[in-house]
Amino acid sequence: MRDEYTNVVVNGLSKMIIVPNNIIPFSGFCFINLFGVLFVRRDMIGHIKEKDYNHEMIHTAQMKELLYIGFYIAYLFEWLYRLVFHTKTAYRGLSFEREAYDNEENLNYLNTRKRFAQWKTHQNL
Repeated sequence: MRDEYTNVVVNGLSKMIIVPNNIIPFSGFCFINLFGVLFVRRDMIGHIKEKDYNHEMIHTAQMKELLYIGFYIAYLFEWLYRLVFHTKTAYRGLSFEREAYDNEENLNYLNTRKRFAQWKTHQNL
């Protein structure tokens, strides 16, 4: 059964490796994208929608542009800034999350996405 969930393709775009398990992410979370690999709680396999995969593939595109580590550094600093100055929007207000949420239902978005779009279209901190 595990092999059936190892790769996913949304709208003919790049594959995303899926790792079903009971450890990552922590209980209470459905899935987490780490370095372009989607870790999914076993009990959530089959419940993840195509828009969720698209959302995570948008994050993977962001990661690649910032050479993965740069993504996590920028994400952390922006989140800390928002946590202090924009408490209510610390997560959803992140430029990375705004781009992903705004475009998760557009399954063609990654075909037309411009480089560094998280900052070009979401500049308000």
